[in-house]
Formats: sequence, structure tokens, C-alpha cells
Amino acid sequence: MLTAKALNRHVCRHILVLSLAAGLDAVPVLAENRPHQMLDAEMMAGQDPAGMIGAPDRGPSEGAGPYDRLIIRGVTVIDGTGAPPIGPMDIVIEGNRIVSVQGVGTPNVPIDLDGRPDLSVVGNANAVVHEIDATGMFVLPGFVDLHLHTGGVPKAPQAEYTYKLWMAHGITTGRGVGFGPHDWTIQEKNRSAANETVAPRMWVYPFTGAGGEGWGDRNIHTPDDARAWVRYVKETGGDGLKLGAHRPEIMEALLDEAQRLGLGSTAHLNQMGVAQMNGIDAARLGLGTITHFYGLFESLYNGHDVQPWPSWVNYNDEQHRFSQVARQANLIHERGSSEWKAFLEELLELDVTLDPTMSAYQASWDVDAQKYAPWHEKYTLPSLWDFYEANREDHGSYYYDWTTWEEVAWRDFLEVWHDLLNDYKNMGGRVTVSSDAGYIYNLMGFSTIQEMELLQHAGFHPLEIIRGATMHAAETLFEPTGRPIEFGVVRAGLLADLVIVEENPIQNLKVLYGTGARRLNDETGEVENVGGVVYTIKDGIVYDAKQLLADVAKMVEEQKRIRETATEQGDS
Repeated sequence: MLTAKALNRHVCRHILVLSLAAGLDAVPVLAENRPHQMLDAEMMAGQDPAGMIGAPDRGPSEGAGPYDRLIIRGVTVIDGTGAPPIGPMDIVIEGNRIVSVQGVGTPNVPIDLDGRPDLSVVGNANAVVHEIDATGMFVLPGFVDLHLHTGGVPKAPQAEYTYKLWMAHGITTGRGVGFGPHDWTIQEKNRSAANETVAPRMWVYPFTGAGGEGWGDRNIHTPDDARAWVRYVKETGGDGLKLGAHRPEIMEALLDEAQRLGLGSTAHLNQMGVAQMNGIDAARLGLGTITHFYGLFESLYNGHDVQPWPSWVNYNDEQHRFSQVARQANLIHERGSSEWKAFLEELLELDVTLDPTMSAYQASWDVDAQKYAPWHEKYTLPSLWDFYEANREDHGSYYYDWTTWEEVAWRDFLEVWHDLLNDYKNMGGRVTVSSDAGYIYNLMGFSTIQEMELLQHAGFHPLEIIRGATMHAAETLFEPTGRPIEFGVVRAGLLADLVIVEENPIQNLKVLYGTGARRLNDETGEVENVGGVVYTIKDGIVYDAKQLLADVAKMVEEQKRIRETATEQGDS
């Protein structure tokens, strides 16, 4: 009889074999890609290094377009800049570009049909044209999530599963930190850019030292090694760097070389290195984004220079790690103090983006609510669920004996974190919307919307949140390149990356979830699910978001079926 963990590995391999037999491309990939680890010292133990299935080619029924001319009719536009909704508007798209966003009337007044843009394309009688009647609907820029991982064995062996969860929630661009092994990621990035797959645009930020065939097993011991690796990332098609809390001379070399080459940077200033490289240290060296909360609190300690860990802590015990990090709430200078203000003002002057990924830790202050979220049953793979459940091997599966004490500490920590983020935003700093899903009962796509809700809890207005998920995230990606943004705002001249929803997300962000929001229908007396993204448009190609979710649900059911068969064979 197989143990649950062994069965998980067995089933993932079985799915891989079946998929290869069906003719899908498989590319070797490390299981967890060290997303939260610090070089070799914190490499995850016990993970299966088996292959992962790259996304299949986009099928003929997956996405329509791009068209010579596409018009989205009568929609209310939330443009991503922070401006209020406006409508009715007609959005004209030619190929993969927005060419006009035109007002066609006022609310509650019939639209003058004679004044609307038409479908004809000048000089092209054979043009392929299409229109979407979006009367009463809302359009937003495609969402940009700056902290993504594709998954991998044992969690989610097929990239298609993760990509479609993202696209179904309107995520048209993602920063992979990393998506997977470098060579595989560059291949997937290029296929997505060519729209050969159903996947967001992929900005590649490999973790320090990660590399493919051209880098091999080389280690980074010196500043020269660091600069060589940055050049390798640039030469092979990377867009930036995902860093840890490296010692100062290494961090300085990494960031200096990245800036010289026009590469972006983000860092998880992990606890094993943060004592020598906290948030303000890294920002002064040129770091572009601080992700999670690591390095922020440590920059504001009052009466300590390092976190006063209890004597019994062992950092390799993840419940120690994640329970104790929340004990920082009362270690720092108070909100509004001169030290608090000076820290945020310096971050602002240095143009640092804060990318909090609060949803990645949501279970820490209410594990049962996150564990029993309404989407898990239909959209979470059994293999991913096994990864989530408490065990000593899988990163983030640390609820060995999680108590009310831990949840209370995390709620106190969250309150201070909220204050820090809200104050930074109010000063003019960029705070973006990201998920870091695939850990801690945090499901891809859904978690990006959870992050939006958490920012509203922190005091952000939904228009500020949407700006963080669109224009501000796009600016964070493009600024290191020296180029203006090409997406992130509903504006003529930019790429046609858009999200269309039936319900008003300003009134209720919950309508962006794939499962929608619950609402009482007073006419029927029944509670209904309303909302969910209707269309995700990437590069002018229109995807049925609800069909993408249906594809995900089918993959979940198929893995359940395979698992049941494997269990029966094991019993026999």
C-alpha cells in the first residue's frame, strides 16, 4: 500500500507518462525552483526532480483573433491610472493594439448609433472584423502579477493548468521569480510571446545563480562571479533578477551589473541574510522591488539590530520560521515616528516598488478559512492539495501544530504591515498586486484577487488597487529597460491586453474571482454566484475566461480519476 506522499509522486509521474503518450512536449524542470530559498544552504529537501509538461500548442478553439478590427461596444472603462470609471465607450483594436477609446454617449441615454466607430477597415475589403457587445460591462487593463511560479512536480505537473488559472483571472502578464528552470522558462516565454500557447506574457527573473546549459553548476562566490551570472541572464533572454539577502559585496555587484544592462530586480530579503542586507541596505544599492515583507520590518527595528529569536529556534523547522516572523510587530519604530517616515521617504526617493504578496500568508492568520476556500474542491489538483497539507518536506506546509497564539500574532503583524503599505502608497509609492501562489493553500489566479481584497483591508481604494495591478506593475517592469510601458492602461497605442467583467469590481472586488461573488436574488429568493471574468484579451486575442476555468476543472477531475485508478491498483 502506497503512503500518501509516495502516491502523490507516483500519480504525478503517471500523469507525465500519459501526457507524453498523448504527444505533449515535456521539458525537465526542478520541482520547486528554489522560490523561497537562499542558494544551496536552503535547497528544499525531499522534492521530486521529475519532469514538468510544457503548455500544449494553442488549439483552434482557444482564443479568437487577433482581428484586423475588433470593437468592444458600450463598455464602462476603468483605465488603470486611478481615474474613475467612464462609459459608455467603444474600444477599437486593430491587430494587437488599441487604436481608440471613444465615448459614445452618456449613461441611461440611448446611444447615437451614427456616431460610433464602424467595423470597416479602410483599404481592406477582406479584413477580418469582430465586435463584442459589452453594454453594461466593465473593461480593465490586463492584470500584471509580479510574483509567479508555474508549479512543477509534485504540485502541478502541467504548465497548462497554471497558465489557464492565471488567464481565467485576467492575468495577461506575469513576472516569474522563477517560472521554472532557465532554459525551459525562456522557451515558454518565447512560445507565449508568439501566442503559440494560452499563457500570460512572461517576464523572466531567475533566482540568483539559476541557469541552464550555458551556466551549468557554477557557483557565485565573488563579485566577478555575480557579474558573470547577470551577463548570462541578459544574454539568454532574461528580463531581470530575483535576489536573496546576499552579503553586501555580492549584492552590490549583482545590482550594479543589472542596472548597467537594463535588467530589473526584485528580492526576497530572507531571514538567513537579512541581518546583513535589509530593505534599506538593498534599496541604497539599487534594488527595484522588495517582495513579501522581509527586510521592511528589519529596517525599522527599535532597540535591536537583528531579530531576537528564541533560543530554541531552528530555521529549518518551518513552523519556527513562520510563527516567529510575526513576532516582529512590536519590535519596530511606531507608525508616524520620525524613523518610520524617514524610512518610507527614502524608499520613495529611491523609487522602490513594494510587492507584498499578503495572500501567500493568508492562512497564517486564519488557516481554516484559507484551507476551506470555495474554489479548492473544483480547481485544486489533488497533487497540489497533498503539497499544501502539513508535512516536514514541502515548503510552506508548516501547520504542524498551528495554534490560536500563532494566528493572533499574525493578525497583529498584518495590522502593522497594512499601515506600512498604506502609508507608502499615500506618499506616492508603488504598491503592486502579486500572489506567490502554489504554497500555503494559496491557489494560482484566485490568490491574485485575494491580494486585491487584502489591500482594500489595508485601506486602499479599489481604484488604487487596480492601478497597482496594472499601470504601476507595468511601470515596475519597464522602468529598468528605459522604455515606456506597452500595457497596463486602457489607452490608444498600447497593447490590447484587457479584462472584461459583467459586474462592477469597484463595488465589489469579489466579482473578479473565478467562482464569482455570492448575492441574494430578491426576485427568486435564491443566493446566486455573480461575476467572474468573461473575457481575457491578450495581444488582441479574445479568450473565454469561463471556458479556461472549465478546462482547469477537467484537468482536476482527470487527475482524481488517475489517482483513484492508481489507488485501486495499489490495493490489489
